[in-house]
Amino acid sequence: MVYLSCKRGSRVYKILSRLNMKHGGNMKMEHAEVLSYLRKIEGQIRGVQKMIAQKKYCVDILTQLHAIVGGIGNVEDKILRKHFENCVTSAFRSDSKKDREEKMEEILRLISKFRG
Repeated sequence: MVYLSCKRGSRVYKILSRLNMKHGGNMKMEHAEVLSYLRKIEGQIRGVQKMIAQKKYCVDILTQLHAIVGGIGNVEDKILRKHFENCVTSAFRSDSKKDREEKMEEILRLISKFRG
């Protein structure tokens, strides 16, 4: 299993699938870790829904929402880091100029999107 954003069937995907098998499936563990964080965030969102239903103090609700946003940012960071460590690194190490150019364009699109 390859980390989240590598296209199935691509050369990079195939390389990373082989690497994952060589490393004892560590990438699957990383998926599990990210899913665990997302479940925690999901629980926090349910908590905020309850707080609103119970008409809790606005500042307390905002504090919880801020924690949720921070948690989502942490998940984003983990996914982006793994994408760079796996997909992007493999593309730049490959002999394929096309793979390298595609990853460079992908990175530039991400930067533009996140800046915005």
